Amino acid sequence: MAEVRAEMVANVWKIVASEGDSISEGDTLVILESMKMEIPVLAEDSGVLTQLKVAEGDVIQEGDLIAVIE
Repeated sequence: MAEVRAEMVANVWKIVASEGDSISEGDTLVILESMKMEIPVLAEDSGVLTQLKVAEGDVIQEGDLIAVIE
């Protein structure tokens, strides 16, 4: 099981993956926006996206859980 956590304070600009999707290492899960920059959040492991803990428009803090891949 791999937890994907936020590395910075940002807005969730776009959700790319959905719960139940098969994910490969390096796939984009969500795109964050911070200081007018788009920052893709990439999967660090392969597996199935079992939990997506954010929604478009959410403001997340450093360390917040974004997704769980099993």
